[in-house]
Amino acid sequence: MHRMAHFPLLPALALAVTCALVPFTVADPQATQLNLGCSQYNATPTAAFLAALNSTFAELRANLSAGSGFATAAEPRAAAPAFALAQCRPYVTGRDCVACFDAAAARIHAACGAANGGRAILDGCVIRYESVAFFDQSTLPGNTQRCNGSAVPGTAFDGAVQALINDLAAAVPRFPRLAAAAAGTGVYAMAQCVETVGQDGCAQCLQVAASNIDRCPPNSDGRAVDAGCFMRYSDKPFFPANATADLTPYLRSGKSRGKGAIVGAILGGLAFLLLLGLLALFWTWRSMKLKKPRRGDILGATELQGPTNFNYHDLKAATNNFSEKSKIGEGGFGDVFKVC
Repeated sequence: MHRMAHFPLLPALALAVTCALVPFTVADPQATQLNLGCSQYNATPTAAFLAALNSTFAELRANLSAGSGFATAAEPRAAAPAFALAQCRPYVTGRDCVACFDAAAARIHAACGAANGGRAILDGCVIRYESVAFFDQSTLPGNTQRCNGSAVPGTAFDGAVQALINDLAAAVPRFPRLAAAAAGTGVYAMAQCVETVGQDGCAQCLQVAASNIDRCPPNSDGRAVDAGCFMRYSDKPFFPANATADLTPYLRSGKSRGKGAIVGAILGGLAFLLLLGLLALFWTWRSMKLKKPRRGDILGATELQGPTNFNYHDLKAATNNFSEKSKIGEGGFGDVFKVC
């Protein structure tokens, strides 16, 4: 979104933001601003839009105060519809979450005025509003990275960052609520998607974010921001130790799991080929059996079995050496004998 000139905010939204700035005792709302953008277009009619926006922001704050950590709100039937979203990081909870929302709301209020869209991304939370529904948007132009801190010497840190970021990008789309924090060798990292983008949207967004944040090492801190997701790493912990998650069950593959998958695929392929070979052998044997003339069993022959081929020896024995007593007539191909 493009920045635009500031516009005075009408009392309705100003009241909501003022109420949102009620002081709290907080531990760390992580209110460092990373990205702020406003639409270049004004909302019309302005008063109706700001009234609808005021309503959505009040609803967002109420849900965050109740401990949801993520909320959407909409006034789709207003004269000027408004849609809004707020999300805190999984380790920014309670009053810290509300305090981060308050800071983000105040900055959007100051920067965007009557713009019909705005977004504020802070370390601890994100707020976005638009005049149209946007909740399923994952990655948009303008996604970027923010690299901070001093360079960490050596190459081990770079490798540890890349490994942990790649694991998060693979695992988080399958995590409950699409968020997880983890720690590696000398590195701490987290990834989070907006809950309404779904698993596929999350995976797509985090692939872009991982590519962006990969440009930050050897810097000791890096972040990637997008419409539908957020990533961060650091050489120092920025979340409580009890906030870390085990990524292993959610990974599609790892080094050991990857080898197992390869072995499984090879064994599965060999079993399939063996099955095909057995089927081909059975089909060949059955075809040869069907083509081979059946030798007659005189004692077991019935009219239900259809025509049967007998060898000369059997016929001679059955007709008592073609005796006249066994002859019952003559046909176009010679004498006809009773076979009994």
